[in-house]
Amino acid sequence: MKAVLQRVSEARVEVGGNVVGRIGHGLLVLVCAERGDTEATGGRLLAKILKLRIFSDDAGKMNRSVQDVGGGLLLVSQFTLAADVSGGNRPSFTGAAPPDEGRRLYELFVAQARAAHSEVATGIFAADMKVHLVNDGPVTIPLQIS
Repeated sequence: MKAVLQRVSEARVEVGGNVVGRIGHGLLVLVCAERGDTEATGGRLLAKILKLRIFSDDAGKMNRSVQDVGGGLLLVSQFTLAADVSGGNRPSFTGAAPPDEGRRLYELFVAQARAAHSEVATGIFAADMKVHLVNDGPVTIPLQIS
């Protein structure tokens, strides 16, 4: 699975002009299930996200996790993270999990996150979403777990 984490002061997702997910301080996480990913892959990715120390401590050092600071998680499905542009100028997304499998893995990832963390909001799988965020720092971290 791939993810891009953005430390945010606030973020929200709109679908059709309606806000479907919103957090204050925390992490916006764009998530992509790839071919061959499993439930265990998602679990390992979530564990890394929850423990990654990218929030500042009292000395200003990145030494706290989203759990340490009580931040929210906004999880947004993003199959385009699997883009392959090595063959030309039009991206290929064949590395992404097929839609039914991608949905299953994303929904499982969300369920695991809700079981492990107090504040979890989401977008809507396969919807045309508008993501609004205020990147804090800015801090943006790409992750890939096999």
